Amino acid sequence: MKTNLAVIFGCRSVEHEVAIISAVQAMRSVNKEKYNLIPLYVTKGGEIYTGDALTEIEEFRDMPTLLSKLTPVSLIRKDGAVYMKYIGAKSFFKKDVILDVAFPIVHGTNCEDGTIAGYLEFLGLPYVGCDILSAAVGMDKAVFKDVLKAAGLPVLPCLRFTAREYNDNGEALLKNIAAKLGFPVIVKPINLGSSVGITKAHDMDGLVDAINLAISFSDKVLVEHAVNNLREINCSVLGDRDECQASVCEEPFMNDEILSYEDKYMGGGKQKGMASLGRKLPADIPEDAATAIRELSCKIFKTLGCNGVVRIDYLVDNDTGKVYANEINTIPGSLSFYLWEATGLSYTDMIDKLIALAFRRQRNRDNLTFTIETNILSGVSFGTKGAKGSKM
Repeated sequence: MKTNLAVIFGCRSVEHEVAIISAVQAMRSVNKEKYNLIPLYVTKGGEIYTGDALTEIEEFRDMPTLLSKLTPVSLIRKDGAVYMKYIGAKSFFKKDVILDVAFPIVHGTNCEDGTIAGYLEFLGLPYVGCDILSAAVGMDKAVFKDVLKAAGLPVLPCLRFTAREYNDNGEALLKNIAAKLGFPVIVKPINLGSSVGITKAHDMDGLVDAINLAISFSDKVLVEHAVNNLREINCSVLGDRDECQASVCEEPFMNDEILSYEDKYMGGGKQKGMASLGRKLPADIPEDAATAIRELSCKIFKTLGCNGVVRIDYLVDNDTGKVYANEINTIPGSLSFYLWEATGLSYTDMIDKLIALAFRRQRNRDNLTFTIETNILSGVSFGTKGAKGSKM
């Protein structure tokens, strides 16, 4: 019997469209002989829809027409299982479907940051990818750096502040950044991905502009020292906290001083997600350097307690040879399938491994105790006076 696989994508995020591209790519590679594919598209307003049209990227060019072809649904738990329940006028002749496992393919805030993981944990539905904590740490660039620094892993010096702090004491913050980090610096929204809102500032005027852009996307901002003679190297990791392996390394090409959203997702105008990004694959670096980055990637993966597939992006200082962990993508664009194909693992086989990891984690969780027998309620009575008359 086939496994009912719910692919959840879209969601309320500035990376909504990127998630659609990644999800459709993945759904095209799912083994239809093993899985009954159930696409679940979450709109920017938070509504959930399903329908066969969701597997075709061309359908998303006309969203009103697409939505007219779909059926709204909700997810509920009853009788020990999680059901996809059809709702609305189209649902009369449709039977609720039991879901076996969920595959979130989402990017950015309100989803990749642990929100989706928390929702699926609440439902008790096995799911692919990082759990709540590792997803949340991975999304918050400042916390990510704190965790790695505490573990003795290499990150660049940085400062962070809130939009409120900047509005209340901006002049002092600007002076502190210039004094402690110097120029140039990179300014980032703390909890966004896909290079959204990231700017390199070479002077004070540029810093002000960069901060204003960052706080238009997030109420928390990270400023870090910029490596002048920079080389970017990426590496993916697949597995769980007990056992993982790293892919070959890649070197992405960029058209400016930082790798932009356009570089990542609109290369050649084909809009094929991270798979369309210009890159050197494998990266043209010495074998010992590649091995060191792969080993470091597995250390970071296990330090955060990750699960599934991630991509870790590194900054290499060509002047010193030092390697710094820049950020982790806990649900990477295109799921980094191109890195695994270059490593010798097909996209279809990678998806199988991810689903197997999801079920293994759920089996481990099922062996834990989450409730205890207690008679604490047997003697509780509020009487007729409500809580004021309680004798607890």
